[in-house]
Amino acid sequence: MKFGPVPVAKAAGAILAHSVQTGDTKLRKGITLTHEHQSQLATAGYSSVTVAQLEPGDCHEDEAARMLASALAPDPEAAGLRVTQPFTGRVNLLAEGPGVAVLDVEALEAFNQVNPMITVATVPQHQQMGPGGMVATIKVISYAVPGADVHEASRLAQRAIRLAMPVFRKAGLIVTDIPGGPPNEKGIAAVRGRVEALGMELSDVRIVPHQTEAIATAVADTQSDVVMILTGSATSDVLDVAPEAVRAAGGQVDRFGMPVDPGNLLFLGTLGERPVIGLPGCARSPALNGADWVLSRVACGIETTGADIAGMGVGGLLKEIPTRPQPRASRKD
Repeated sequence: MKFGPVPVAKAAGAILAHSVQTGDTKLRKGITLTHEHQSQLATAGYSSVTVAQLEPGDCHEDEAARMLASALAPDPEAAGLRVTQPFTGRVNLLAEGPGVAVLDVEALEAFNQVNPMITVATVPQHQQMGPGGMVATIKVISYAVPGADVHEASRLAQRAIRLAMPVFRKAGLIVTDIPGGPPNEKGIAAVRGRVEALGMELSDVRIVPHQTEAIATAVADTQSDVVMILTGSATSDVLDVAPEAVRAAGGQVDRFGMPVDPGNLLFLGTLGERPVIGLPGCARSPALNGADWVLSRVACGIETTGADIAGMGVGGLLKEIPTRPQPRASRKD
């Protein structure tokens, strides 16, 4: 692509690089100049304009963006995405429903190394999305790029972006009650909001005493696809009441504790084929915490292992809590 000033008399067919005012009319950047535009420019006193001129083998920004989007998500419906029409070298990939973004990070990094003018920006890996949320934006920065680079970027990142949608429909919540404990209604409402944001139904809510036997019975009796436990007193050890109850019900606990703050006191296990999530106390608030990351992945059928949870630590400092009894940063009085 050639870029720079040209005489107005030779500008027909070129792409206007910068918007210009011609009398009462504004010629906007990105338009392809016509003979009529040449007359307007000449009448307005312009002798030259800055333009982009495609050379053999070049691909216009809009066509390039369309091709790149088609490579990243060749079957948008199957990928849970909606692809917008190209405009000024940009195409957006939008979530068709609630779900979690699943990205081929290595492929996307290779895509972005082909040509600095060819870019894709995405939400973080496994970001929870709502309907219409932007999962990615493809932007061709210059007015045209070499077609060979478009084909190379497309080759490197085939099917690199998709939305994993919920595979479970119903969730159950067991809340343990202790004298003087936190109000149950607030916690139940916060958990319900999380579940419904994932397109699921909170179909079974049980309030039981904070005792291993009572929790174990409730866990075994709950018929929902996913079981969550919100204890009135924080779970402070893998042998505490709630994890022990999961084992007593015939299940197992795969991970206790996560390097995400707020959210440290989460545990994750299974009862047969059903996931069991021990929610941290911060799940009583609708504010983002580690439980959101685990629940969204589990709901969308994404395998979540202890190693996966351990890897959440980088980026896992979600909110500084200034009222902690033990401040993270020491200070001089």
